[in-house]
Amino acid sequence: MDFEDLLGKNIEVEISGGTFYKGTLVDSGLDIIVVFDGKNQHFLYIPFIHVQRLKEISFDDEDYYYSPPPSERPIEAEVISFRKALTIAKGLFVQVYVTGNKSIHGYVTSVMNDYFVFHSPLYKAMFISMNHVKCIIPYPPNTTPYSLDNQKLQLNPPSTSLARSFEEQLKKVENQLVILDGGEHSEKIGLLQKVRNNKAILITAEGEKVYRNLEHIKTIQLP
Repeated sequence: MDFEDLLGKNIEVEISGGTFYKGTLVDSGLDIIVVFDGKNQHFLYIPFIHVQRLKEISFDDEDYYYSPPPSERPIEAEVISFRKALTIAKGLFVQVYVTGNKSIHGYVTSVMNDYFVFHSPLYKAMFISMNHVKCIIPYPPNTTPYSLDNQKLQLNPPSTSLARSFEEQLKKVENQLVILDGGEHSEKIGLLQKVRNNKAILITAEGEKVYRNLEHIKTIQLP
């Protein structure tokens, strides 16, 4: 373990995009760290690729309430990794952060080579690139997104079969209307005309042809 000297210590973690987390380091693997946020009672599963820095701190801030980590974790493995955490998380309600402080709520249904399928009550079936996941936070036991009952959270499977890679999955939805990255910009909503050579061609509502680098596409969903 690379952070053996920090295990059980209180740390501050800076994530890409200027996001900061505080908590107790409870585990780490080759490509992930696990932090318990005693203030919010959450376990944070953070892919190390997005960690800018981390350091030991002391909780001397009066506004910060600290409680020790519980003995049981929602996602636990003898040797933790990002892929293993996603696989164990299948069927658990989680928050997934892919950009800034914006989270998606739901559960993982399938884990492929470089992306996973996620079911959200709001967005339904989504394909999420593993490369852009900043943090996964499992829900506490016996809680659900938006306090919905399980019947309203039933899975609507994707209308297309699953490919092993994110690029091949995008090819499967060519000539269909898609929403990229939650539709945060009008140029990320349109007809996915073609996917080739790590590029996607999207036709917007105004008929403009926009070329996008697949490396920077975080999520895709079918409206």
